[in-house]
Amino acid sequence: MGQTTLTGVDIASLRETYLRKVTETLPARARASGDWPIHRDHCFSRVVLDTVFEDEWYDHVNGRPAYEHLSVAELTLAIDIADRMLDEGRSAVVELNNNSLRWRGKLE
Repeated sequence: MGQTTLTGVDIASLRETYLRKVTETLPARARASGDWPIHRDHCFSRVVLDTVFEDEWYDHVNGRPAYEHLSVAELTLAIDIADRMLDEGRSAVVELNNNSLRWRGKLE
């Protein structure tokens, strides 16, 4: 059974889609490619969520797990970002991972 917002959006379905992409689809694609800079699910979650907020995500999300506390707009954007990595492959993963690391002060 889904959880529908007041505007009729099935937010449970969005959460499931996001979770599947960052915990299954992206790590599987990374393993298959063999040349992506990240390959673990928590790394994809970090990159996607940091990109949503253009900052360290945990400064913007109250509660864990983060995806359960995102708005419909934030979840939709997170899914779009995951899809971009899937569509563009290594080049997008490198770019977005570098942005995430920069926002975290781990990359000049």
